[in-house]
Amino acid sequence: MAKTRTRGLRATYSRVVSGASGRVLVVDDNKVIRHLIKVNLELEGFEVVTANDGVECLDIVRDVCPDVITLDVVMPRLDGFATAARLRADPRTRHLPLAIVSACTQYEVEAGIEAGVDAFLAKPFEPAELVRVVRRLIERKDRRERKGAPAGRGRG
Repeated sequence: MAKTRTRGLRATYSRVVSGASGRVLVVDDNKVIRHLIKVNLELEGFEVVTANDGVECLDIVRDVCPDVITLDVVMPRLDGFATAARLRADPRTRHLPLAIVSACTQYEVEAGIEAGVDAFLAKPFEPAELVRVVRRLIERKDRRERKGAPAGRGRG
């Protein structure tokens, strides 16, 4: 296990798998949900780094260099929509694929689209669907990078 550090005193751990499918930054203020997402993605070969909220996500995103970011909507300090909007406003993170993992009400979907979110996964979710969404976003990102176009901004 390799230690990955998040801001503050808490460290998160990610199993570094040779030939990993990609790196995912999981952002959720609920420790149980964060761990559930992390474990399910690691079991499928992804490297996972976690953040407790949007502020922590923005603090670490450039150091972590994720292939995909999953965002909860309701979080303290900075919610998922504001985090997505800030990621889209920054040229260095503008094209990162973003997935909302939340209740996915009509309001959340509309606000997420407005903020530039690429995919939505409703809680409670099936682990297999989580993996499918993340894989689809990484594959889309890889295809666009091979073609020389930026990733992100599609709809998942």
